[in-house]
Amino acid sequence: MRVISGIAKGTRLETLEGNSTRPTLDRVKEALFNIIQTNIREASVLDLFAGSGALAIEALSRGAKHAILCDKSNYAIKIIKRNLEKTHLEQNAQIINADYNKVLNSYKDTKFDLIFIDPPYKLDIAVDAISKIMSLDLLEQDGIIVLETDNKERELEKLKNINVNVYDLRKYGRVTLIFLNRKG
Repeated sequence: MRVISGIAKGTRLETLEGNSTRPTLDRVKEALFNIIQTNIREASVLDLFAGSGALAIEALSRGAKHAILCDKSNYAIKIIKRNLEKTHLEQNAQIINADYNKVLNSYKDTKFDLIFIDPPYKLDIAVDAISKIMSLDLLEQDGIIVLETDNKERELEKLKNINVNVYDLRKYGRVTLIFLNRKG
């Protein structure tokens, strides 16, 4: 896994070992960032289930202003710190070792331009996180939420109950990226 573009382009990132996490594949990450490239410069980013930090680091490398990287795993936090140091992007990042609910509640007066939601698939908590983001009004008016999932039908069905608009959907193997913004 590597940083694809920007000031840290080519830097190899460490990944988490084991079966509990799966990093976003480079080809999926490249496609994702090609889709949102006009929304990255000077963006405020929240990577809620950061894992290795690859998505937020890619955004920072491409010109995002600031990123908050959250994960409840102590091991993930160590990997994120090392990856930020390797890319020299730590000055624009804040790392939080906490559960997503606690993180979202602690940022209720903050607005984000770009939010990545990529929790462990088996936990089925992605739409709950999005619901909380919307109820706490954490998404900028023209902000984007990117949800990565392996169960598109489940997520789309649950998203019908939330005030978000699915404006794009892309499938890469078993992974689907769902792009969301505010309704209206």
